[in-house]
Amino acid sequence: MRDMILVFGDQLDANAPILNNADPGQDTVWMAEVQEEASHVWSHKTRLVLFFAAMRHFRDLLRSRGLDVRYHALTEQKSQDRGRSLAEVLHADIRALQPQRLVVTRPGDHRVLRSIQHVAKDTNISLHIAEDTHFLTTPEAYAAFAKGRKRILLENFYHHMRRETGILMDDQGNPLGGRWNFDKDNRQPLTRSILDRIPRPPSFPPDQVTGEVINMVTKRFADHPGRCTGFDQPVTQGQARQALNDFITHRLPDFGAYEDAMHQGEPVLFHSRLSACLNLKLLHPQECLDAALDALQHNASPLNSIEGFVRQIIGWREYIRGVYWLHMPDYQDMNALDHHRPVPSLFWDGLTDMACLRDAMANVVRLAYTHHIQRLMVLGLFALLAGVHPRGFHEWHMAMYADAVDWVSLPNALGMSQYADGGIVGTKPYCATGKYIQRMGDFCPACAFDPAQSYGPRACPFSVLYWDFLDRHAQKLGTNQRMTLQLANLERRRRDKTLMGRTRKSAQEICKRYWE
Repeated sequence: MRDMILVFGDQLDANAPILNNADPGQDTVWMAEVQEEASHVWSHKTRLVLFFAAMRHFRDLLRSRGLDVRYHALTEQKSQDRGRSLAEVLHADIRALQPQRLVVTRPGDHRVLRSIQHVAKDTNISLHIAEDTHFLTTPEAYAAFAKGRKRILLENFYHHMRRETGILMDDQGNPLGGRWNFDKDNRQPLTRSILDRIPRPPSFPPDQVTGEVINMVTKRFADHPGRCTGFDQPVTQGQARQALNDFITHRLPDFGAYEDAMHQGEPVLFHSRLSACLNLKLLHPQECLDAALDALQHNASPLNSIEGFVRQIIGWREYIRGVYWLHMPDYQDMNALDHHRPVPSLFWDGLTDMACLRDAMANVVRLAYTHHIQRLMVLGLFALLAGVHPRGFHEWHMAMYADAVDWVSLPNALGMSQYADGGIVGTKPYCATGKYIQRMGDFCPACAFDPAQSYGPRACPFSVLYWDFLDRHAQKLGTNQRMTLQLANLERRRRDKTLMGRTRKSAQEICKRYWE
């Protein structure tokens, strides 16, 4: 054997350069489902089904193209496993097959990259790491952009990417519409007439291959959270493209205006729900960009929606990956606010009397999905205000969201959501009272708590914990100019010692309720 070509569950690109150069007579594609990758975080059943089903479909696609694929599939019985870790299975196959070289696309997980490097060193085999072509830039290019800058703001990087690619730029080098982003246009509240026209997301019922995975996951991982009944996510490149076309046609026109809105029982609204397809590499970002820009050219969607979608792809997605590879491995252990509480049990089972959290967790348990506002400003906000350990919150996010891969989850969860990196990703903590949730969603009228109250039995836990959070971290956040107004409001509140004392007491009671 010449090359053993390693393909992981988030690298399912049939046009990857390492596959284009494969010779069926000399090379073997190597893929493995292993217990370690399914359980190093306590993964949601839907997440497991998505990865394993997509991997098995990809295996069959490569075989139909004449490639030799050595595939290790998990079974219902753990006793039949050849090894629990990726390294163990790979070690055994290198000894058996004696390839001249290992070839791999850069993994999306620093832990996996180091594991492969150690295996190559231990077995004294050459290792070739190819760049992942599913991004529009590289970690090296991001590092060059970051060199000499004290702080890399998303907005500055996004402008750089727009100029580099020419996307949404006019002939004079200015942004289309005269603005770099249209966030001010993208915070409209949902009305009954808007809700009535929300289209249903496309459904992809399980075929035989996916059905076999569902049976295996249901039995082997019975104690894992979530469920996989009703699984209908895209698991092939063809299905991913159908999902993209459906979004462009039916939801992109309204995506921008209602991007930040929330509504009970509506987990998707006008969002694309394409992140899993992108992160598993069933879709290429350029396909998404081309489809969106075509919609703009044909006046099928307004500029604010197109720009919001484009920013997620060439701005946020590329920026987050750059942060990950620039700062790993130290990044994963950052804890700037010194938070240490464990993830609360309600984040696993959804059992809570807070209406907004209950709705968000119902979506997570059922679908392994919520859109970004529920992730950041409901679930993430509660964890931040209460002082949950940021690494623990990241690992929970990795476990419970189907689209979670380490490179994207860690900077989003630990950095953006929990401010544990001290401002590398976000320039300030994303902290707010329950009034933000009241403004952006419809949960509060039917909730047991009142966002206007900051102490007492009916006080909204978000509002109580917000003031407690500022009180605990006032000194640390005092030098952050973006926190000036919030800390000034805190100082006015502190002057009323009775009010602040009641707020602190309510915060203690809330934490006892959920952590003791």
